[in-house]
Amino acid sequence: MNMQLLHMGINAVTHGFPAPSDVEYLVVAGGGGGGGREYHGAGGGAGGYLTNYGGTAISFTSGVEYTITVGAGGSGGSNAAYPNSTTGSDGSNSSIAGSGLTTITSTGGGGGGYSYGAGRDGGSGGGAGGGQASNPGDGTAGQGYDGGVGNNSSRPYGSGGGGGASEAGNTDFNPTSQNGGGAGGDGSANSITAASVTYAGGGGGSDGFAGGGAVAGSGGDGGGGTGASVNNSSNATDGTDGLGGGGGGGERVGSAGSSGGGGDGGNGVVILRFSTASYTGTVTGSPNVTTSGSDTIIKWTGNGTYTQ
Repeated sequence: MNMQLLHMGINAVTHGFPAPSDVEYLVVAGGGGGGGREYHGAGGGAGGYLTNYGGTAISFTSGVEYTITVGAGGSGGSNAAYPNSTTGSDGSNSSIAGSGLTTITSTGGGGGGYSYGAGRDGGSGGGAGGGQASNPGDGTAGQGYDGGVGNNSSRPYGSGGGGGASEAGNTDFNPTSQNGGGAGGDGSANSITAASVTYAGGGGGSDGFAGGGAVAGSGGDGGGGTGASVNNSSNATDGTDGLGGGGGGGERVGSAGSSGGGGDGGNGVVILRFSTASYTGTVTGSPNVTTSGSDTIIKWTGNGTYTQ
């Protein structure tokens, strides 16, 4: 046998695909929507937060296509008077999947409740509405925290904040005077993109419809939306897209029938980081591709694929 041809054949086999790659990831699901406006909408829970950045890498296999799913934020509760108010919708899951890989799935944030509805379970749980003895949603172990309870003992019945990636939604409003909405739980900071960014903050709860000094709950660090404020005539705000923040809780602002639905949850994100030497460039979904030192970083804010 011609040894030169044999050697060329071996090269063709060994260099036909790039080597397997050790991969770090961040997977954040869509945040939950804030609860409906009348009465006492609570903050939505942040999307589930999973990362191995700075820890044990996973392995991508040569020639395998990996599917990237980025979860959308849930819709805020309806802009309608009770009994047509609604709990916020849950966010959608984000994931990385492919042959030979145990699928990595972050759970969508739980929707925020309102006065007659409990918060929903999720990556982080949705807060509970004020004015009734309703329960907050539970977070998922390893991904997020529970929502906060609402004030059910005295006006103005502020609502609980949604849970975040690093802490539960707040439940204590203003114990010395007028109550207000609970702040959303803070998210978690991560430097996988070479800059520290905080992801997955919970939405703030609304302040209730009574007067006095009550204020709405602020959104948790990491893209949580602010709750609606009757006293300041401000509506709930949405969670931040690309961070998986929960939506702020809605509330009647002004006279009955006025606007004030719950804020929408923010869309999630999936980020991969690995050695540039093993990057194939075979991607779909128009991700943002950057480099940091000897590493390539791929960030999806919508669905796509990567082939190693």
